[in-house]
Amino acid sequence: MMLKKLTIILALAGAGVSARAQELYVQTEPASNMPANSIGLRLTNKFYPMDHASYTGYRLQPEVMLGISKKLMVHASGYFSNVMENRFKAEGAGLYAKYRFLSVDDMHSHFRMAAFAKGSIINNPYAPPMGPDHDHTAGAFNNQDLDLDGMTSGVSAGVIATQLVHKLAVSGSLAYDRYMNNTQHNLPYVSRSALNYTLSAGYLLLPRSYKSYKQTNLNLYVELLGKSNLDQYRSGYYVDVAPAVQLIINSNSRIDLSYRTQLFGDMARMMDQSFLVRYEYNLYNIFKK
Repeated sequence: MMLKKLTIILALAGAGVSARAQELYVQTEPASNMPANSIGLRLTNKFYPMDHASYTGYRLQPEVMLGISKKLMVHASGYFSNVMENRFKAEGAGLYAKYRFLSVDDMHSHFRMAAFAKGSIINNPYAPPMGPDHDHTAGAFNNQDLDLDGMTSGVSAGVIATQLVHKLAVSGSLAYDRYMNNTQHNLPYVSRSALNYTLSAGYLLLPRSYKSYKQTNLNLYVELLGKSNLDQYRSGYYVDVAPAVQLIINSNSRIDLSYRTQLFGDMARMMDQSFLVRYEYNLYNIFKK
């Protein structure tokens, strides 16, 4: 029994679920990975006060995460929402992989870098359907803000760097997106490529001193999320800010609450605010006897 508890504690410490929980960012991913031989189950809810419709958009994203090794992890996601049509429907699926290629560890700090790639296959219109055959209250709009989380098919690749010092973790990422036609809908006159850049900071507020992996952690975050479209005649940019609160319970589950809004930019967007509510549960050492 003592050996089993020691194994769990070491696995959690290596993953950052307890002592390094302050880099479990809400809107972005850190360069660190979840423990090897583990599974994470995540349910993300996003709410959008939309500019083009008289109702609030809602997207549900169930996600399964696999810790294949200490350097490699994979996420598989599904997307369901009423954002592009006034009915709740399946939108598609996405696959995300992250490989940590650099790790410099010290007693109370570490620096890590990782490369990641993502692909999505989505079946959504790019504008809400209009006309007597569609029950939709939307008006005409121009949207140049595409994403791979339910709106657009495509691929993305980039790098992440994360620095942890005591209770503060700072992380930045840079990624290139390439958008493709959805399964039954062609891309309209929008930018087919974009550059994404993020800067995230997390601080472990509670507990003041770490005594047990069963202690509840309270983490505070602030994240900057930016995008620049790269096509010459369909350009535009924005930078959003997203403060968040997070609870880590019993070192195996977490609750995230976040609000995202635009700081500045000139990109035409369908919505520039959102609320996020997420629950995640992790199972450790499930692939080992």
